[in-house]
Amino acid sequence: MARRPTPLSHDEFVRICDRLDAGEPARADLKAATMHLVALLVDKAPGASVEVRIPPFAAVQCIAGARHTRGTPPAVVEMDAPTWIALGRGRLAWTDAVVRASGERSDLSPLLPLDQA
Repeated sequence: MARRPTPLSHDEFVRICDRLDAGEPARADLKAATMHLVALLVDKAPGASVEVRIPPFAAVQCIAGARHTRGTPPAVVEMDAPTWIALGRGRLAWTDAVVRASGERSDLSPLLPLDQA
């Protein structure tokens, strides 16, 4: 089983976001911000009915409901890291994002934003 991601401190996340907003994001900053936001998502909506994938940095299960154990889960949401970070920060609306989502409960908009740094 994958280890549960741990959120950063708010100050650390703000520093990363400042660097991201300043220009070309470093891979380490994209990864740290992605992991921070998926950790907040898992804390906010625990469960295993939806798999959220942000390749190559994260794949987590969240949202209460039927749990899957093998194969493709019944609900999958996938996007790139910049899109996930913008959604998680409230800088992009779910309806404006390029997201691949399928299955029940794959609309994450009620859970967003996660951190408005």
